[in-house]
Amino acid sequence: MRRFGLNTRTAFVTGGASGIGLGMVKAFLDAGMKVVVADIREDHLHSAAAELGARDELLFLPLDVTDRNAYKIAADAAIKRFGQVHVLCNNAGVGIMGAAQDLSYADWDWSLSVNLGGVFNGIHTFLPHLLAHGEGGHIVNTASVGAVLPAGIAYGAPKAAVLALSEGLRTELADRNIGVTCLLPGPVSSNIHQVAALRPARYSDTRLHEAESKLAQRTASPLWMDPLDVGCMVVDAIERDLAFIFTHNEHRDGVARRFEAILAAFPRDPVDPVRAANLGFRIANPIYEQMLKDNEPPARGRRRQ
Repeated sequence: MRRFGLNTRTAFVTGGASGIGLGMVKAFLDAGMKVVVADIREDHLHSAAAELGARDELLFLPLDVTDRNAYKIAADAAIKRFGQVHVLCNNAGVGIMGAAQDLSYADWDWSLSVNLGGVFNGIHTFLPHLLAHGEGGHIVNTASVGAVLPAGIAYGAPKAAVLALSEGLRTELADRNIGVTCLLPGPVSSNIHQVAALRPARYSDTRLHEAESKLAQRTASPLWMDPLDVGCMVVDAIERDLAFIFTHNEHRDGVARRFEAILAAFPRDPVDPVRAANLGFRIANPIYEQMLKDNEPPARGRRRQ
């Protein structure tokens, strides 16, 4: 198992000023890291700065992850301040919820541009740097349990794509000393319900205004997970190079049933060994064998002492 120590390293966290992102930031600070907190909402940046206090190991930056030029500027500022960046957390997201018949092109395009495009923009911006400095690194991509237990398509489809992206990237980087983890959280106390406050003017053509206004009034259940607990799970996963983080055991049986249904859909014929050897396409991926050997799941919400 690849081990990756975090003390004195630098993390760059998008959507880092509230919710799961802020939970990651706090856990990284507890692990002795320097952290760049990037977020599109300046009010959240101000409140996070007030909560965390002035520290040399923190840098707060406004960032719209769909703006590629702004992403480069933010990355340059992070590198100028801290030198190398070692951990990239592509965590920013928008919770666009609505039935397929109610979605506009604007809803679909916005969700993909943030929830999937923002992840790729982070990878495209930072991966050359992670590879060039030679100190190793790790990329954490926030998807959702909705990637494997799909519900609304505008949110679930890009999150499923983030899962596929993460597995493909992990395969590509398996021998480059860059780990990749996909975070698939269940219900966590966060601000993802405040989607209406984030909707840009260019995506205003929607029929979801009323639904988003109601969603903005939602209060977190006391049963939902504390973001800091998720952050501690992320720290543990990076240190042990785990491929996946599922935050809630309550989803285990549902996910198992999904994969049972997938396996049941395969033909019942025996595998033709000649065709399997000459198919020309990958029929298995060795990273899963390594995952099964390495993966001892962390205790739910385990916090560092």
